[in-house]
Amino acid sequence: MQEMTIENTDNSGQSLNAPAPAASPAFRQKMKTGLTAGAQKGWSGFCWMLKILIPVSLFTVLLEYSGLLGRIDFLLSPLMGLLSLPPQAALPIVAGMLTGIYGGIAAMVALPLTVDQMTLIAIFILISHSMIQEGIIQGKSGMHPAVATLLRLAASVVTVMACAAWLRPEAGASAAPAAGTGVPGASLSETLIMWAAGSLWLSLKILGVVMGLMMALGLMKSFNLIPKIVRLMTPALWLMGLNRRVGILWVTAAVFGIGYGAAVIVEEARDGNLEPEELTRLHASIGINHSLVEDPALFLPLGIGAFWLWVPRLITAMATVHLLALWRRLRRREAIIAPAAPPRAR
Repeated sequence: MQEMTIENTDNSGQSLNAPAPAASPAFRQKMKTGLTAGAQKGWSGFCWMLKILIPVSLFTVLLEYSGLLGRIDFLLSPLMGLLSLPPQAALPIVAGMLTGIYGGIAAMVALPLTVDQMTLIAIFILISHSMIQEGIIQGKSGMHPAVATLLRLAASVVTVMACAAWLRPEAGASAAPAAGTGVPGASLSETLIMWAAGSLWLSLKILGVVMGLMMALGLMKSFNLIPKIVRLMTPALWLMGLNRRVGILWVTAAVFGIGYGAAVIVEEARDGNLEPEELTRLHASIGINHSLVEDPALFLPLGIGAFWLWVPRLITAMATVHLLALWRRLRRREAIIAPAAPPRAR
């Protein structure tokens, strides 16, 4: 008996059993390229992070265990008191300013800090980190490095002071689990074991965050989504006091950071297509608020709320740019209406 095959068709006669069209080879290649590049960059960044995380975290644990931090309270208390932080908070803040986000996290997780205290430190470090390297980059692309550095430091202090009024870290919130924090009276070997276990768990969580973000960014780059994002963000750029001419540079810094986006930022500034005032506003914004994807997410494994990691510095960046624009307008108006100086008598 001849085998019969019954095929369902719709009203137009087209087969309903036909397989769905497969993704095109070009689409699959872009997916593969984006994911591969993102994974490679994520792994490279994670390995680089470990070179900072492990030694800085270990040094901080030993410093805390030795009691040396407690002996220099009289030097650090006034400055940290201004920020509503304990004296030992100066260590992760300085580490973050000099070595970057990873160095700040490595020092922070090794100290007995509360969640609110860690939140304030994270806000400070997110604004003011890698000050030397990023200051040089900003200096090569439109803003004096000293001005850029002082602006970021001032923004950090003001933002942390404002957030401290809401968080009230001195009230004694529940302590966050730190990678290197030991218990009082623990021996050196017990402290090191707790540090190693905590550092390993934190490193695994950071690996997951970094790999996921870098693969997502790799796909965005592979599919050339950045220019489309710029067009969609035109209203947001206006709200932040920026125009569309600096849109691609802002998105580059916002997504990849000043360090990763250095080549794009420097080259675009060298082309001379932007006015000095446009570059000043751009650098004021990205200096305070950059790397919006990766840097804040690195603090999430520590139990810090997402609101505090993204919103405060965005508000500070917006306020700073608009205040700069207002100040420049007032100066121009004064220059126009100011009477000419009388000629000097001979």
